[in-house]
Amino acid sequence: MWEMDYESAANHWLEKDKDSVHMEEAALKIRIESFIAGHNTCALATASADMVRNTPIEYNYVDGNFYFFSEGGLKFKGLKENKNVGLAIYEPYGGFVSLKSLQVQGVAEMVEPFSEEYLKIMEHKKIPVEAMKKLPQPMNLIKVVAVSMDYLDSDLKKEGFASRQHVEFH
Repeated sequence: MWEMDYESAANHWLEKDKDSVHMEEAALKIRIESFIAGHNTCALATASADMVRNTPIEYNYVDGNFYFFSEGGLKFKGLKENKNVGLAIYEPYGGFVSLKSLQVQGVAEMVEPFSEEYLKIMEHKKIPVEAMKKLPQPMNLIKVVAVSMDYLDSDLKKEGFASRQHVEFH
């Protein structure tokens, strides 16, 4: 009987990366931030013990963190139980020669309504404070602090680098 070797499959890229040509971390972070700035929507994955939710959602990237305003939804069931999240930003698939995407592993936290940080993100999005105060309840603001990022860009091969690059944040 066939048995899937999950461990081997999970370690595929870790093993492959050992021999790849990596970008200098500062240059990689610039490339990643440019990719993030060129988009405004991602898929945000949250999970609880009995549910996984993957929500298409607009993000704001401010001071190295992702922020999401949301009225509510099942993603909050996952966030209540598990602060570890994943998010993906990507270009439409056009073949192996034009891959571009970013996967982020991060930790979520809720930002208190009308706190200094909340007001800063409202200002960034140009949301008037009075408009938010008129809502029956203020929008929830999720902050995701990145733990690691995996950037995939087929064009990196033309520059002598592996198309997949990984960066850890401490």
